[in-house]
Amino acid sequence: MLKNRLLKNLKKLKKYLKKEEIEAYRLYDRDMPEFPYIIDVLKDYALVYERGKKDIELDKQQETQQTIRDSLVELEFAPEKIIFKTRERQKGKQQYDKLDHSKNFFSVREGDLLYWVNPFDYLDYGLFLDHRPLRKMIQQESAGKAVLNLFAYTGSISVAAAKGGAEVTTIDMSNTYLAWAQRNFELNNLISQKHAFIRADIVQWLQRPNSKKFDLIILDPPTFSNSKKMEQSFDIQRDQEHLIKACMQKLKPEGKLYFSNNKKDFKLSEQLSSQFKVHNISAQTIPLDFRDGKIHHCFAISFA
Repeated sequence: MLKNRLLKNLKKLKKYLKKEEIEAYRLYDRDMPEFPYIIDVLKDYALVYERGKKDIELDKQQETQQTIRDSLVELEFAPEKIIFKTRERQKGKQQYDKLDHSKNFFSVREGDLLYWVNPFDYLDYGLFLDHRPLRKMIQQESAGKAVLNLFAYTGSISVAAAKGGAEVTTIDMSNTYLAWAQRNFELNNLISQKHAFIRADIVQWLQRPNSKKFDLIILDPPTFSNSKKMEQSFDIQRDQEHLIKACMQKLKPEGKLYFSNNKKDFKLSEQLSSQFKVHNISAQTIPLDFRDGKIHHCFAISFA
């Protein structure tokens, strides 16, 4: 049953993956209640996530994992390249913690872009697959523009913007991820003095006086954070107005803010909708390989 579903999913995705030259994609997303797992493919690796111990009784866990492993082997994944991990809500600094120290990075292709991924050392392997359409959109819009990427993670959207011809400022509060972003730039031969990498608390940075304005701003904050690197906790539902208004202060009059977040039940503030021109582009930015239509919410925001 599981093998047949995986084959069906592969058949559905085959033309899309080939046309777009995609080597990292979501093969399975809890399609069947008997198997509440997520399977991401990174080139010839299959990364299998379970959503914590509540989803599967412990006495059935081993049997279920073996069924998944056998099904993936039948799809010609090598047993040693099938990796199981448990996804649970990450709090504070946990989201940056390493799981082991193999330092085993390899690159995956996405169109004319390359990204370093690491499914061994970190829970999140370095590339948010659900933002693939947004990366393509940004790349197509970036020629000759000044782009600001906030909460940049490993800089995949920054790479897309730079490849499209932008001058890019990349900001994150993790030195680890900023270094990863710079390696992604090097991988794509995009190193230039016109690109900036800044470690900062984004909320604080946005309050600093700075005369520079940007044509495009990408804002993809966490749903919640209480990291020690921040002065106070952050909650996207609670803090959205303050954050978006601060971003709009950095935007050129004809510019555009792309605001995305992963809070399932997120509601955009009515005050923001009345003050700015807002388009909900979530449906356009969720790729074919994702069943979950609420994997993220994405808005294009500009001045009315």
